[in-house]
Amino acid sequence: MDAPLQLLHLDEALVAVNKPAGLPVHRSVYVGPADDFLIDRLRAQVPGPLHLAHRLDRPASGVLLVGRSAGIAAALGAQFSDGAIAKTYLAVARGWPEPAAGSIDYPVAGAHGAGVRKDARTHYRTLATVEVAIALGRYPQQRYALLQIEPETGRFHQIRQHLAHVHHPLIGDGQHGRGDHNRLYRQHFGVNRLLLHAWRLRLTHPASGAVLTVQAPLDEAWSGLLSRFGWLQRLEAAA
Repeated sequence: MDAPLQLLHLDEALVAVNKPAGLPVHRSVYVGPADDFLIDRLRAQVPGPLHLAHRLDRPASGVLLVGRSAGIAAALGAQFSDGAIAKTYLAVARGWPEPAAGSIDYPVAGAHGAGVRKDARTHYRTLATVEVAIALGRYPQQRYALLQIEPETGRFHQIRQHLAHVHHPLIGDGQHGRGDHNRLYRQHFGVNRLLLHAWRLRLTHPASGAVLTVQAPLDEAWSGLLSRFGWLQRLEAAA
């Protein structure tokens, strides 16, 4: 039996769920072969109609909003489209970005690099860094950074494409990242997932009008890595 999803918020209008890494949100031509979907698991837990308000990449984790009516889902979708929802992600990237905080303004392509490139803006801030004594290629040590990321727009794979564009690809990104660093994390740290987590959303509740902030706890892979690198205190200070 599929594991129950962690519900972060539940009321008569909407549900916020912590999406596990690797679980596709719904059936799609971009997902490929799969027989387990978040929306199906959620329907087994929460009675009544459920309508997705947005998406998260299959390999990513974190906060996902679902409306309990088509109208609520549309209202949430409009907030996303208008940039009215503040989105905060956590990510682990190769290297130490310079400057330590900044913005990436670079048009990105759609799925499989198809279609016209669309304007996209991502803001980032380095929360912590680490240097590990593991040789890779011509470097005896490797540098990595814990980033807090706030995408201003919501394009396809925007964060992943932007960090790769500035030569700091995300760890575990099989499409835009570096296979050698992904293997290093699997072999030395036991991490076999994309290190991108939709950590926090701040929105206007579409029914009550109140400001709602939803935060998703990190999974074991994330928590273990933060502890190993001594990053927990830095993240707690940013929370």
